[in-house]
Amino acid sequence: MRTSTSEKDAGRPDLRATIRGAAQRLGFEAVGFTTPGSIPEAGARLRDFVSQGLHGSMTWMAETLERRASPSVLWPEVRSIVVLGMNYGPAADPRALQAKRNRGAISVYARNRDYHDVVKGRLKELAGRIAALSGGDVKVFVDTAPVMEKPLAEAAGLGWQGKHTNLVSRDFGSWLFLGAIFTTAPLEADAPGPDRCGTCRACLDACPTAAFPAPYKLDARRCISYLTIENKGPIPREFRAAIGNRIYGCDDCLAACPWNKFARQAAELKLRPRAELDEPRLDALLDLDDAAFRALFSGSPVKRIGRDRFLRNVLVAAGNSGDASLATRCRKLAGDPSPLVRGAAVWALSRLLDAAAVQRAAAEFMGTEADAGVLAEWRDALAAAKTGETAR
Repeated sequence: MRTSTSEKDAGRPDLRATIRGAAQRLGFEAVGFTTPGSIPEAGARLRDFVSQGLHGSMTWMAETLERRASPSVLWPEVRSIVVLGMNYGPAADPRALQAKRNRGAISVYARNRDYHDVVKGRLKELAGRIAALSGGDVKVFVDTAPVMEKPLAEAAGLGWQGKHTNLVSRDFGSWLFLGAIFTTAPLEADAPGPDRCGTCRACLDACPTAAFPAPYKLDARRCISYLTIENKGPIPREFRAAIGNRIYGCDDCLAACPWNKFARQAAELKLRPRAELDEPRLDALLDLDDAAFRALFSGSPVKRIGRDRFLRNVLVAAGNSGDASLATRCRKLAGDPSPLVRGAAVWALSRLLDAAAVQRAAAEFMGTEADAGVLAEWRDALAAAKTGETAR
């Protein structure tokens, strides 16, 4: 996309103001400008993260490492980057839901439409406007592409990467979706955002699984968001109790940030919670077959992990609920076609049933169980029942 506008005109302050105004009308409350060479340290930090294996099973991070390291590697012609933020702030602290043990806690960002769909369409509309105004070529990126949006957002003055590694904004706290528009047009860069975390470590202390080995460093393998979303296998036993009722993602480190006192509820209705996903009942979720799962989460990012992984998460929450009335549903799922679901159901039963009931359930299911992982879950449940302990 090109027009006859000159390179000199592309760098005018009034052009930046026009772009900023157009972005805000499209729902982007935060707008900043930077250059492809503004994040020279980001590549080294990413290489260190990957070399230590802190990315877990997210192999795509290693595979796209060089392209992520520098915007110019991804697109050599890029001269300027417009970084956009869309507020998805909740109306209240999402951690309050953790006290309702028979309800499931879905991360704030996933309680309505998939933000990729909401943000990308508007990024494309804005990119077309930028191309028409500047005469430059444009490319649009939102999360799924190998772009390091958070360092770029810091460089563009939208905020700073906090000790929880997420972007923090003075105006929106930790609740911004980020997107970027690369362009060949020269645009004056904004000053980077200074780090305002100071000595605060609220986000680090809030993590239920101690996923931060140091400030500004995340071990994804211990992160509840990773464990419940990216992780395709059973949730490691050591983290199950700490997960509580979090059935998709975790907002604890974000919600703990003191800068959220300046945050406000999302203006975009598609980013506000759908009633049925705000505090869903565990008993209803345990009844979901594949068709019902797909219907409930139509248009939601939750749909991407599939019914089996989702029920794995719900069963862990059921095991942590202390609600013995859920045992009947968990027992039914101990015979589910998916070994991932069956194994999680065994763990839930070991937490909800007394020792005699666990032994009866094991006698019913173990004789026909062929999956080694599920059998191991039954053996652990029986061992705990014999010693009178709750399965860890």
